[in-house]
Amino acid sequence: MTKAEFVELMKEKGNFPSKAAAENALKAFLDSITEVLSKGDSVTFVGFGTFSAVDVPEKRGKVPGSNKEYLKPAHKAPKFKPGKLLKEAVAAGK
Repeated sequence: MTKAEFVELMKEKGNFPSKAAAENALKAFLDSITEVLSKGDSVTFVGFGTFSAVDVPEKRGKVPGSNKEYLKPAHKAPKFKPGKLLKEAVAAGK
């Protein structure tokens, strides 16, 4: 599903007056989650899941096809852990 298709679905399900209103709501939602995660906090929606920022340790690797090695520094990465209701809905195909 593309972003445009998702915005259209949001417009229908959320009874937004226009596609622009639904798109603004989606942008505000995504911007808010991004802001919280960038501060190292997490966002939990009971039953749906938890968005969090996790620490990823540094990692050594090799470039395929050569002997060149590299070191990827430690960093934070976003993570999503689905909740029970979301898992059940996906498993049931709802």
